Amino acid sequence: MPVGRAAASGSVHDRTLLRCLPRTGEGRVGVRVVAMERLRRRKDFLAVATGPSAPTPGLVVQVRQRGDNGPPRVGFTVSKKVGSAVERNRLRRQLREIVRLSAATALHTGSDYVVVGRRAALGIPFFRLTEDFIGALKRLEKRRPSVSRTASEANSSTSRQISSADQSRS
Repeated sequence: MPVGRAAASGSVHDRTLLRCLPRTGEGRVGVRVVAMERLRRRKDFLAVATGPSAPTPGLVVQVRQRGDNGPPRVGFTVSKKVGSAVERNRLRRQLREIVRLSAATALHTGSDYVVVGRRAALGIPFFRLTEDFIGALKRLEKRRPSVSRTASEANSSTSRQISSADQSRS
């Protein structure tokens, strides 16, 4: 385990993701950053918590479609169960950077996201957390309703399931 500055900021080996990204002529990493807002009010966090979520060992991603075409909004939660203030803040900074790097390709307009950090994330390398975040977003994308069903279709399918269960008991 690294000691000193390397431990506080993540080891050099954890930054392998940055080596894979295209570089501009000035040596900067060429990442297109989309306008993104932060979730700050408790009621927004509670609204997102009612939507689908995708857990991974180091984090949980929750999403909710707002129904407008505004920029994606992202909130971060790292509870005191994770560790000391230093550990929580380090994890929160890592999560913000992961979202910033992934925002150009993975986040949808008109959606709210909450990223919940877990204690296990403190021992997971940065590139692995990034892969977990992208994988969680892909799982949530599969659950995204492409064509919304009408209420009558949903009720008829539910009633068919109930009636077939009742018939099997007879």
